[in-house]
Amino acid sequence: MHRVKVRVVEDALDANNTIARANRQDFDRAGVTVVNLMSAPGAGKTALLERVLADTGDVRIGVLEGDVEGSLDAERLASLHVPVVQLNTGAGFGGECHLDANMVRSALGSLPLADIDMLIIENVGNLVCPAEFRVGEDVRAMVCSVAEGEDKPLKYPLMFRACELAIVNKIDLLPHTDVDLDTLLGNLHAVHPGIEQLLTSARTGEGVDALRDWLLVRASRSEAHAVA
Repeated sequence: MHRVKVRVVEDALDANNTIARANRQDFDRAGVTVVNLMSAPGAGKTALLERVLADTGDVRIGVLEGDVEGSLDAERLASLHVPVVQLNTGAGFGGECHLDANMVRSALGSLPLADIDMLIIENVGNLVCPAEFRVGEDVRAMVCSVAEGEDKPLKYPLMFRACELAIVNKIDLLPHTDVDLDTLLGNLHAVHPGIEQLLTSARTGEGVDALRDWLLVRASRSEAHAVA
């Protein structure tokens, strides 16, 4: 019975990866760089995006907003006059705690790929499942809040290993917590040596320019590759 369960999981992931490759081909044809942004609930993904998307220069960015229910985050980002598409897993996808490649594919017809240079997929808040499912992205980034504690990289290592960038957010709260930043960063590098990291505060704006630059550089690389 155990072997059957393992086989079912492997089949599901294989099917997901096949659809993810199809998504990636569509994104590549459109010349769109895709970032899969993940975190636990409340880590500050949307607040950081509000800061970043307020000024992206000539780079046109759209957002695919993933939630189980509701559109509160999408409405916040749409107020910045960027294209936002809401994708709820509770509507036809069983209320899943993550986005998978098939869900993203179901939204492709609503995404203005011809009018954007970068798509940021704000995944459902969860530190486990989103890391297991590729959706056709170019890069993955995750946000962790200092308020979550120092131990999260050790308790949820796959999420931290699956990403190219770790954003440590809410650093303005450090004086009000018992969290030691060096310990948190040490745990992060213990599970993913050499991972890029940024320290940010969506409230004060610290580190937001560096995050914006990280995103815009990747959009520029994709554009240069498409021209070549």
